[in-house]
Amino acid sequence: MTSAVLPRTLWFTRCPVPTATGIAADRQWLTDEFAADGISVRSLQDASPDADRAAHYTHALPGLFREGGNVPALWARSRGEHTRLVGLTWIEERQAVLVTPGSGIRGAAALRGLRLAVPKHDIAIDFWRAMALRGFEGALASAGLALDDASFVDVPADGHEGQWAAELAALRRGDVDAVYVKGAVAVEAARRAGADVAVELDELPDRRFRVNNGTPRPITVHQQLLDEHPDLVDRFLAVLLRAADWAAGQPGEVRRILGAETGAGAEAVAGAYRPGTHLTLHPDLSAERLALLAAQEAGLRAHGFLPEPVDVAAWAAPEPLRRAAALVRRTSAPPSPEEPSS
Repeated sequence: MTSAVLPRTLWFTRCPVPTATGIAADRQWLTDEFAADGISVRSLQDASPDADRAAHYTHALPGLFREGGNVPALWARSRGEHTRLVGLTWIEERQAVLVTPGSGIRGAAALRGLRLAVPKHDIAIDFWRAMALRGFEGALASAGLALDDASFVDVPADGHEGQWAAELAALRRGDVDAVYVKGAVAVEAARRAGADVAVELDELPDRRFRVNNGTPRPITVHQQLLDEHPDLVDRFLAVLLRAADWAAGQPGEVRRILGAETGAGAEAVAGAYRPGTHLTLHPDLSAERLALLAAQEAGLRAHGFLPEPVDVAAWAAPEPLRRAAALVRRTSAPPSPEEPSS
């Protein structure tokens, strides 16, 4: 515990996907944890318009906890933001390559020679473009192919309403042969477009081919907060661990929360997230997940998304999660029996 003045507000931000942060926010556990300290806990997504919502990508807010895609998290660290990686999750979101109905294109090997849609957005870090490139790269690699075995078509995406709308429109026009999509909203978009599935990346047995923006998904904090108030970081992570524990026994409630978090219907949530997703929300910093994130870093850097390399091992700070797990064990352990009086 340091002598630094307690912050008045802790912020959190998460992507519209399954996260322990989203579960804890829905249950009001983050608010409850810090209320006695006089610290308010606020969602960056739900904050007033004067909040720096760009911090979801830049992490230029010292009191922010972020559980979201790894592309912006790595980009922020690469740009010199002093963040630390305190946890990683691996949650399968449906990743698929879609093709024109009736095209007969099936399997990753069939992508050879095709025109693959790569969106372009006028944003500081185009994570949509990164996702498409890495998704196609994983699919091709699973069949022993490389990016050079297909051609990539830039699809301007600004001005289109809805995720993947520009790419699916290009598919309908015949400008491209295949589109990468992911998540619950993608399930709905694909259904509306009537597209066929050529590759289900989630069915590829080797996790290396499924590495993308959300796999693995990092939890990051600012070094300043970790230096000045490590206890607050530990307690925040402990709430996330408790939320993941609770979710493991509440599949129905998790589906309800996912519907609200993703903005998709129950059918889309069921189609995007496999049975058992409620069991997979616990973060860790295992050697396997760190290695998969390092592979993602190398892929993003090769495509020019990162201005400087990120040493994933050096970025990781395992101590807060270890302390948080110990805190959960202490607070959930039954009280010791009283010593008999003499």
